[in-house]
Amino acid sequence: MIAGVDEAGRGPVLGPLVLCGVMFDEGALEELRSAGVRDSKLLSPRRREALAKFIVGRAKGVEVIELSPEEIDEFRLVKKVNLNEVEALNVAKIIDHLRPRVAFVDSADPDPAMFEARIRRYLRSKPKLVVESYADRRYIAVSAASIVAKVRRDARMAELRRRYGDLGSGYSSDPRTIAFLERWVRERGKLPEFARRSWETARRIEEQLRQRRLV
Repeated sequence: MIAGVDEAGRGPVLGPLVLCGVMFDEGALEELRSAGVRDSKLLSPRRREALAKFIVGRAKGVEVIELSPEEIDEFRLVKKVNLNEVEALNVAKIIDHLRPRVAFVDSADPDPAMFEARIRRYLRSKPKLVVESYADRRYIAVSAASIVAKVRRDARMAELRRRYGDLGSGYSSDPRTIAFLERWVRERGKLPEFARRSWETARRIEEQLRQRRLV
């Protein structure tokens, strides 16, 4: 059995971080490739949704872990655990649940060897690990995991938009996201529960509010 593990939503200030592992027998990999499975960033949202259903239907195992902003902030602000360590812990959980012979993992760290060492500290099972940067472009199982993770993350963001209106992409580089957060903090006096308070962008917006109150 071959597993691929990837994430979606590592960088945004809004919404969850989603990690996914999918496992296949080796014979299914060519079928996935023929169906058009590739790095989720290279696919349209509609195509990702269609492929996610196809992937789940062919997989021998699927594991998804969602980390809420509150959980991420608990690790970073209270437990003082960095995001790479948080990801490694949860990648190990996914692999231990799937128990593949080989697990291909997209590295969260620019140094894949360091990220692999982090994962191994938490693993109870003993698969062969292949941890590389841009693994979602090189290995079809990781591409499949990236698609399922991205579709789940997009669904969570769609739920937030239906409830709260246009909040942009959730990334700090998106002016609509910044405008949404600034308006929210100005009107309600605090960040929304679906914002990552440990992000520099969130801290800056909170500080701006504090400064305005002092004037």
